[in-house]
This record gives sequence, structure tokens and C-alpha cells, in this order.
Amino acid sequence: MSYTGDRVVHDADSHVHELPGWLDNLLDPVIADRAQELLGRPPREKIEHITQKLTSQQRDGELRSRDGEEFRFRKGVEAIGAFISEDRPAALDLFGFKSQLVFTSSALRALTQVDMAEGEADLAYGFARAHNQWMVEFCSVDSRLLPVCYLPLTDIDRAAQFTAETLASGASALMISSVCPRNHSPSHVGLDRVWAQAEEAGIPIVFHVGGGTRMNDTYKVNGLPPVKDFIGGDGNFTSVSFMAIPYAPMQTMATMILDGVLDRFPDLKFGIIEQGASWVPGWMWSMDAAAEAFHKNEDRLRQLSLRPSEFVQRQVRVTPYPHEPAGCIIEQTGPDVCLFSSDYPHFEGGRDPLKRFDASLEGRSPNEKQRFFSENFVNMMGRALDRVTVAG
Repeated sequence: MSYTGDRVVHDADSHVHELPGWLDNLLDPVIADRAQELLGRPPREKIEHITQKLTSQQRDGELRSRDGEEFRFRKGVEAIGAFISEDRPAALDLFGFKSQLVFTSSALRALTQVDMAEGEADLAYGFARAHNQWMVEFCSVDSRLLPVCYLPLTDIDRAAQFTAETLASGASALMISSVCPRNHSPSHVGLDRVWAQAEEAGIPIVFHVGGGTRMNDTYKVNGLPPVKDFIGGDGNFTSVSFMAIPYAPMQTMATMILDGVLDRFPDLKFGIIEQGASWVPGWMWSMDAAAEAFHKNEDRLRQLSLRPSEFVQRQVRVTPYPHEPAGCIIEQTGPDVCLFSSDYPHFEGGRDPLKRFDASLEGRSPNEKQRFFSENFVNMMGRALDRVTVAG
């Protein structure tokens, strides 16, 4: 029996662990050097050594014979299907997930960095195009794998054109930066051409951790020894940097709601992925308070057909971390907002996410649990799941 047993579970967050040089054959030569610099590309001889070593380890017969016992415990490049696409269906079978959104690992921050850079539109769209092609190809081995493609918003006209191209390529979701574009708001009416295409295609817009605002590193200068995160480094999650994660998606999504984007596109869904959810109830209340306080002076607020919190319940889906009180969050946001995610094969997802979420959902109704593990994801993904249904 699989990890999920007889439950219907969709996974809203998983990743590929790309090996060095993963975009070498896809990048336009004009931008290749600058793009690889963003990705921290090592020398070619080192790439070949790393690739050969890690691929050989994954192909080891003795290791693969233990897949059924160890699939929840192997993380990073050691995980099944972490970077070898044809191995990923085996991981899905062992977990029992009906489908799985698949994000990049190594390009999450680099895609946003170049998207925000002044005068780098060619690099932003060329880099995103190569990334998207790679993600679609990786996921093509199994219809349950849903590729997340990146959409730069730095140029309004090019964003609209790029949306059509990306949707045609096979994207299951369009990821945008959580940070405001450099020269215009994410709610700019010129971007309505983007949202209209996504809505018509039934494809969600998603945000992911890494595409937001980093904590000011000066907070680390506290006169005390450096704090290591739980995987041994000093640049990933720590208790203080964790607090900064929701800042950008809170502001960006609130702006889009208050400026009427969700009202103009009522069938368009948004996902806020791997950025926690404990902040969501207070954020919803704050938006309602803002709408109440300023509605007499702002036409845009008087024209909204729903309260801001109601737009969230109708169109925004969020993944709690397994250490957060998902049951309490659901109680305060309503049953339609929260989604299950594994973060496979990253360490942050833990070894037993079902157990942790089940514990936090104790006392919630069977309907609320079904929405959390399955129905809210189906609602968010829309027609992107059609191919999964057809494949059975």
C-alpha cells in the first residue's frame, strides 16, 4: 500500500533538484553566460564529475532495492526522481499522490532576480523560456507531474505574449514573483491580458518561497555566534528569516485584490506555495479593515463585489507548513483556502507530512479534511488536471 493509502491526496508543492549545467543545451547563446552566472555554474569538468557521480549513485541496484523502505527519508539529490525524470513516477507510486505540482529548486531566486533587474528584459524572458522548456520536458514522463513555468512581468507587452507561448508549451501553472515589478504594479491594467489568458486556459497563477523579499542580512549582525539552519548552512531557514517570508506575497496579493484584479477575473485562481499560512487569517482581517476604513474615499473599494476576505476564500489557495496549526487556520479562514503539500524532496517538508497534518486537523470535519488534501487543489488547478483525469 502507498503512503497515502486509500485517500485521495494531491500534492501542491514538490521540486526538481537540478544538476549543475542543467540549462546548458536550452539557453540562447546570447544570454547563456549571464544566466549561468546567476545559477552559479561550476567549471565544465566539475559538472561532468558531479553528474556522473550522482547519476551512478541513483542507478545503484542495491540503493534502488530499498526504495520502498526509504522513499520518505531520502532527501535532496538522494531522493527518488530528484533529478532523473524517468524515476519520478516511482516516487509518486510510493507516495500515492494523484498529482504533484513541480517547481524548480536552483532557479527560484535567480528567476526573480533577473525579472526585477533594470534593463534586463531579454535576459529575463530568455532565462524563463529555457527554464520552462526544461520543466515541461522533465514532467512529460507522467501526466501526474504538473510543470510550473515562470512568467516575468517586467515588460507588460512581452508578458502578454510570453503567457500565450508558455500556456501553449504545456504549463500547468504560471509562477510570478512575489515582489512588485520594478516599474509597475502587478495589478496594472495592462496585465489584464495575462490574467485573461490564464483564466481562459483554466491555469492558476502561483507564488513560491524564494521569489519574494529576503530578510535584511543586517538582522544577523547581533553580536552573537552565527545561527545554523536545520540542514547545516546559514543562508536558508532560521527562526528570524522565517518571519520575513510572507511579507511580499501579503502585499502583492492584497494589492491585486484591492485593485480589483480578482473581481475582473472571478474564475482565475492563485496559489501561495511554501510561504506558510499562519499569517493568512490576520491578513484577511487586515484587508477587510482597510476596505472598511477607506471605502468612502476610494472608488476602487466601493466597486468591489465582495469583501477582500471573500475574494481570498473564492480564489486564493495557500499551503501551511507541516509545523503550523493547519486546523486552527482552516477554522479562521474557512474550509476552501488551505492545501496539502509535501515539499518533496526538500528537507523542509519533513519525513511524515501526513502524520503532522493529521494531528493538526484533529477535530476538523471529514469534509474539511477532504478539501485540504484534495478538493481545494482540484479547484485551484482547474483544467490543468484534465490530462491527469484522462490518464486515470
